[in-house]
Amino acid sequence: MSTRMNVLGLPLQPCSFAPLTGYFRDGCCRDNEQDAGRHIVCVQVSADFLQFSKRVGNDLSTPRPEFGFPGLKPGDRWCLCATRWVEALTSGHAPPIYMAATDEGILDLVSLETLVEFALDRPTAN
Repeated sequence: MSTRMNVLGLPLQPCSFAPLTGYFRDGCCRDNEQDAGRHIVCVQVSADFLQFSKRVGNDLSTPRPEFGFPGLKPGDRWCLCATRWVEALTSGHAPPIYMAATDEGILDLVSLETLVEFALDRPTAN
């Protein structure tokens, strides 16, 4: 597999191992052709976002042990679907992101400048 790049143009960093996230459940926000949701945005979920997501039909806070899903709580990191993050953005509920762990593919949908506004790990000038 080729090295995936983050939105900063650097090698993609892991998002979370606890809870274990990612389409491949390897801690990284990367996708392939089978991942229709494009789980490529590393976010830190907030109570507001979890409530929003539940309202729009994606309950991320309720544990689903039959799928190995512990349920998320505010502060957890998670690989979110690109379109869900954009939906949350346009609705005023976008959770903050970790740019180093967010795949560059999100740049097809959102500008880097917008991502920087929501970044917990903002790039610094040298």
